[in-house]
This record gives sequence, structure tokens and C-alpha cells, in this order.
Amino acid sequence: MWLLYLYVGLATVGILVLGVLGIRVFAEVQGLARQLGRSTDEISRASDDLRRAAEPVARRTGDSVRR
Repeated sequence: MWLLYLYVGLATVGILVLGVLGIRVFAEVQGLARQLGRSTDEISRASDDLRRAAEPVARRTGDSVRR
């Protein structure tokens, strides 16, 4: 009979451990999603800066080809 209590106790502890680990994974995924959002914004800003910086160079190159 005591084995039955042991098995139920071990199963309960196992479920609790899995729940805690699931919560930790969820929190890490949330943090990763926030970091990914920030990185996407930074890449977008850098892309816009690069486009703005390249426009005058492209215009000058186009002008020299036309001459």
C-alpha cells in the first residue's frame, strides 16, 4: 500500500517540476521575443540610414555615367 502512496507522490512531484520548467521556458521565450523585436527595429533603422547615405552616392554615380 505504501508503494501506491510513493508512486502518487513521485508523479505529483514530477508534474510540479514539469510545471515549473514550463513556466521558466515561457518566461525565456517572452524575453527572446522582446529582444527579437528590438533587434528588428534596430536593423530597420540601420537599413533606413544606409539607404539615405547611399542615395547621394547613387545620384553622383548616375550623373557620371550620363556624361
